[in-house]
Amino acid sequence: MLDLKELTQAVGDLEEDEVMEMLNGFVETKPSEAEAQEAVIACQGGMEIVGDLFEKGDYFVGDLIFAGELLTEAINVLKPVLGNQENVVAGTIVTGTVHGDLHDIGKNIFKSMAEAAGFEVIDLGIDVAIENFVEKAKECKPQIIGMSGVLTLAIDSMKETVDAIKAAGIDAKVIIGGNPVTAETCEYVGADRFTTNAAEGVKICQGWI
Repeated sequence: MLDLKELTQAVGDLEEDEVMEMLNGFVETKPSEAEAQEAVIACQGGMEIVGDLFEKGDYFVGDLIFAGELLTEAINVLKPVLGNQENVVAGTIVTGTVHGDLHDIGKNIFKSMAEAAGFEVIDLGIDVAIENFVEKAKECKPQIIGMSGVLTLAIDSMKETVDAIKAAGIDAKVIIGGNPVTAETCEYVGADRFTTNAAEGVKICQGWI
């Protein structure tokens, strides 16, 4: 039986060998997709620990990069269980951290989980200019546009970007995510939905397709 708290802590401690051993053993038990989703959420909790330690100065940029690679590796182990219902692309998502914000842990977690759920995810990176969102959306015609931000200034950046997307006549659902987003924020920005949880965000996207 997979100990989810132990998995969360192992990810937070960047114990790659321990994480891989736990997940490989877990996959061998032929878990359900729901159980695999819980394992992903546990890994997400570990990434939150990493983020907290980075903010405190206990972890550095190199640790963040390694944590992102560890999460991707973990998702790849779980992918056969997570994606056993779909062999086709569920839909296309264009995502990025809005201009003025350089945080990308939450966005990267969402990207990994969305890809595991069968979406094609086009990641524009961090500090993404409004015109970059608009141009890529025109080019790729995604069903969904995801915007991430951690700083409070990201709220206005999200609103400006959504306004530009709508002015360009782009027909896509917009989901925003990050610590400062709320129902009120979502309404102010003009987005369709908001989330502070990557797993919930992916479920919302699946409901749109």
